[in-house]
Amino acid sequence: MGTPAPLGLQGAYSLGQRGDYDETRTRLLDVASELLIASGPESLTVRRIAAEAGCATTLIYTMFGSKEGLAEALYLEGFERFRRRLAAVPPRTDPYEYLLALTPIYREAALAEPGYYSLMFERAIPGFVPSERARTLARAALNIIDRVIADCISGGYLKPTQPRKVADALWAAAQGAISLERAGHLSDSSTYDTVTAATICCFRVNRD
Repeated sequence: MGTPAPLGLQGAYSLGQRGDYDETRTRLLDVASELLIASGPESLTVRRIAAEAGCATTLIYTMFGSKEGLAEALYLEGFERFRRRLAAVPPRTDPYEYLLALTPIYREAALAEPGYYSLMFERAIPGFVPSERARTLARAALNIIDRVIADCISGGYLKPTQPRKVADALWAAAQGAISLERAGHLSDSSTYDTVTAATICCFRVNRD
């Protein structure tokens, strides 16, 4: 019986394995997202995704369990990417300035990764319904906005109310403008900027 490896080496090996797993998982999700945009939802078969990713179908079943499991993983990955974009915005000392800096990120994410956006908000995969757990995790992607809005309320910039009420109104305004832009009815960000700014102004405290 050999001498057990030092704990540090075991930990490093485990981290390496996890890194390989995460890289493969991300690759599979990206392939599925690209197929969704390029060839439609009917292209999202386990065999097609495996062929495009250069892996065995068994690997997809091992990682996601089923085609439905893959769809939910795509859904959650889209929201996680959105959360990371929000988290990458440098914090501001002034919470209201910070909120204004976060507002354009929703549109940027939607236009940068349309495959994920279509699955998250446009029911791109017929019959796919996210689980209640997935919906809860998806909404948690907006927690950073909730926190900044709460700071704006505490700082007297916004009217006293539930932060989520403001965040959901802002989300709805952004969603409407993006949907019109993606459908070709709007050509730039001007309407998005107008409706999101107007939504925030509805809750703004008059400091004059």
